[in-house]
Amino acid sequence: MNILVTGSGGREHALAWKIAQSPLLDRLYIAPGNGGTKDSATSVALDVTDHAAVISFCVEKDIDLVVIGPEAPLVDGLADSLELAEIPTFGPTSTGAQLEGSKGFTKDICAQYNIPTAAYGRFDNANAAKAYVRDQGAPIVIKADGLAAGKGVILADSVDEACIAIDTMFAGAFGDAGTQVVVEAMMIGEEASFFAICDGENALELATAQDHKTVGEGDTGPNTGGMGAYSPAPVMTSEIRERVMTDIIMPTVKAMKDLGQPYRGVFFAGLMITVEGPKLIEYNCRFGDPECQVLMTRMKSDLVPLLLGAAKGDITGMSVSWHDNHALTVVMAAKGYPDAYDKGTLIKNIEAAEKSDSIKIFHAGTKFEAGEVLATGGRVLNVTATGQSVTEAQQKAYRAVDKITWHEGFCRRDIGWRAIEREKKAQE
Repeated sequence: MNILVTGSGGREHALAWKIAQSPLLDRLYIAPGNGGTKDSATSVALDVTDHAAVISFCVEKDIDLVVIGPEAPLVDGLADSLELAEIPTFGPTSTGAQLEGSKGFTKDICAQYNIPTAAYGRFDNANAAKAYVRDQGAPIVIKADGLAAGKGVILADSVDEACIAIDTMFAGAFGDAGTQVVVEAMMIGEEASFFAICDGENALELATAQDHKTVGEGDTGPNTGGMGAYSPAPVMTSEIRERVMTDIIMPTVKAMKDLGQPYRGVFFAGLMITVEGPKLIEYNCRFGDPECQVLMTRMKSDLVPLLLGAAKGDITGMSVSWHDNHALTVVMAAKGYPDAYDKGTLIKNIEAAEKSDSIKIFHAGTKFEAGEVLATGGRVLNVTATGQSVTEAQQKAYRAVDKITWHEGFCRRDIGWRAIEREKKAQE
């Protein structure tokens, strides 16, 4: 079968790499891809905002499945257009994608279907939002309602800080994403990521992960798209995973079906594991980045039947198996990220760093030009390693990082620290 993946990040490189291993695959295309996807797929210059052009390409190339990688095309309704053209597509409709595209939409779903989450208020003007903050007190969480590339969340330690954040959002700091805000109670616990594939009726648990959202070591500094991740998440016991499926995922499946928009794609649930149990922080309507990189590295099963089954509305009887190891990825980013950074800088020795069977480097913001790899984005490489423990995977990943020559890049040196502390305590 012929498959098209859309996107250019590390997530899409990981998906293309995994899809390319399927015996069901004939041709794999990626639009637009990046400097590393050339080894797995044929890059095509395709504007995914031009739905008619995407459909024409799919017809011309006899595409049997489209896998939409990032969230923006999903919110924009690309899956709706492909569905109307009867092209099987992995990814929810624009209504389903509102689970990520509008935090207020998701919170309202939670309230209606008794899905455990933080208490909240939803506002379209600054004065009302600030009045709510003054009534609730601090610490408190201020979120831009729409898509903000993982950066539209501010944890405010004081009422004044929260009010400044509200003013900043309504002033346009996050563009259209901040035309509404959600104000939430601060939840206390440990964060984790949970993934499940859904066909509109049934949901199949995939795996868990934990990521590091902030730019600084010790999980400090401003939020980013993610500076590293590891899988599985030690905090996600079998009991907690069962509760997530029962109390969070399946009620959401029912909610979307009740809306007349059965959800076909992946649920990426950001969770807070509290003393009362797991609670939903937010939904994403696509695989995480960089979580996808560690999931694909650990997945033993063929990914393609799962994607196609979800796209066609039937994953009945399907299962997924995983390698019995741990995976950890370190994001190498351009100096200055998540603020201003230089583009077009040269990266060397990637192949040397990737020589070990336990190392896979997924590209994100790169391009391949005249035989060289150049950095073109903020998050640029995902140096991914496997090991029998998180500690071993981390050691391998940083050894690989240190073989790469990129003077204009940086990374956090503590990815996986929480899990490694657990492993040390278990050995004592």
